[in-house]
Amino acid sequence: MDKRKAGSGSKRKMIYRLVSIFLGLVILYSFGFGTIAQDDPPAADADAEETMAAELTIAAVQENVEAVQTNLDHVWILLAGFLVFFMQAGFAMLEGGMIRETGVVNSLAENFMDACVTGLVFFIVGYGIAFGAYDAEAGVGSSILGEIQLFLGGATGAGEGDGSLFVNFFFQFAFAGAAATIATGAMAERTNFVGKLIYSAILGAVIYPVVVFWTWGGGWVTEAGFMDFAGSTVVHMTGGIVALMGAYMLGPRAGRVFGRPPAASNLAIASLGTFILWVGWYGFNVGSTLGAGDVNQLGLVAVNTTLAAAAGALGAMFHTYFVTKTWNVSFILNGSLAGLVGITAGCAFVTPINAIVIGVLSGIVLVISIGVIESMKIDDAVGAFSVHGACGAFGTLMIGIVGSQALLGAPSLFDGGSLDLLGAQVVGVVGVAVWVGVTSYIMFAVLKALDVLHVDPEADRIGIDAYEHHASVWPNVLPLRESDDE
Repeated sequence: MDKRKAGSGSKRKMIYRLVSIFLGLVILYSFGFGTIAQDDPPAADADAEETMAAELTIAAVQENVEAVQTNLDHVWILLAGFLVFFMQAGFAMLEGGMIRETGVVNSLAENFMDACVTGLVFFIVGYGIAFGAYDAEAGVGSSILGEIQLFLGGATGAGEGDGSLFVNFFFQFAFAGAAATIATGAMAERTNFVGKLIYSAILGAVIYPVVVFWTWGGGWVTEAGFMDFAGSTVVHMTGGIVALMGAYMLGPRAGRVFGRPPAASNLAIASLGTFILWVGWYGFNVGSTLGAGDVNQLGLVAVNTTLAAAAGALGAMFHTYFVTKTWNVSFILNGSLAGLVGITAGCAFVTPINAIVIGVLSGIVLVISIGVIESMKIDDAVGAFSVHGACGAFGTLMIGIVGSQALLGAPSLFDGGSLDLLGAQVVGVVGVAVWVGVTSYIMFAVLKALDVLHVDPEADRIGIDAYEHHASVWPNVLPLRESDDE
């Protein structure tokens, strides 16, 4: 009996031990599961942190990309501005090669001073007029003239946004200098140097900036729907009309026989000047994209500029040959410039085929215009009005005729069948022409009344280089003639 009880107790102890082990395992398993379950949330938190870090990284990359693009755009505008400024050298070489030997030094001096005078007056007041503050809803400024800030509003380079302001000023100054230089060629060989300095200052400080405000500055011409991408009217027609008024008020050069223009002094230098201008025009037109982000537009403008220049030279050359039976180099050179001027307004708004059409027709317009100006007995020494004035107006109007609706965002006459855009172009061309024509006529009339427009009659006898500068561009070949006063 004792043995049975002892055996029965042993079995119970064994069962108790097994149950205890089982319960212990259950408890351990429960604790282990709970530990695992508690580990899951930190893993989710880690994923969230990784996601947040990735999002912050993407935002930082996007911010850096935008900063790089902004810097690239500013660098491109500066490089384009450098090209446009270098056009001053092209104008100097072209004009010096096209006029007579006795006026080359004067032409070089005047071209150089165009850049100097314009740079200062455009900084002081011109830029402030061109891009004056205008907000019709807020009652700031008006569509005729915005609120003007002198000296770039006092920007020093230390303020936020000063860099962008300086970059834009430099680019626009280069355009203003080009407008002033256009008139120099038409008035060559007989303009008083003091008068030249005065009219360049007025043009760069007031006349040209008002045109810019009306058009690129958001004034009334823009509000009418006018479009001029790079300045056929804004820069070239403005300069061309000033040139025409100046040449008219000055009268012809001494010994000028209408119907037989004086021969160019150096066609090699004139050709070099034309090539420089052509290269500079890529800054003029392609730079007017004001950024390097739109590859389609950059490429289109570069191609259209090239095609129009080439077509303009051919158009003027063949038109002249059919009349004179001569391959006239002067007309070839001016023809390419006519094509460049003609395409400047619409270089981003027309297809390459139409760029060729505009170029060819601009070359023909040039030849016809030179004939008309000659018949009016206005002595435009280098054909400045015909190249820049007539072809600038023509090219601007062509946007309303053959402009691409896909590129413009508005229909033209031949692409959409609308006259609205052409009407806006006419309003802009006429409005600018009236402003520039009237103001430049008054300006030259005052200078003439003050006797500082035309050079002294003695300069006509011995040459303006000898009289005003006592220098000759070829002293060993063309000795200076002495004045009777010496």
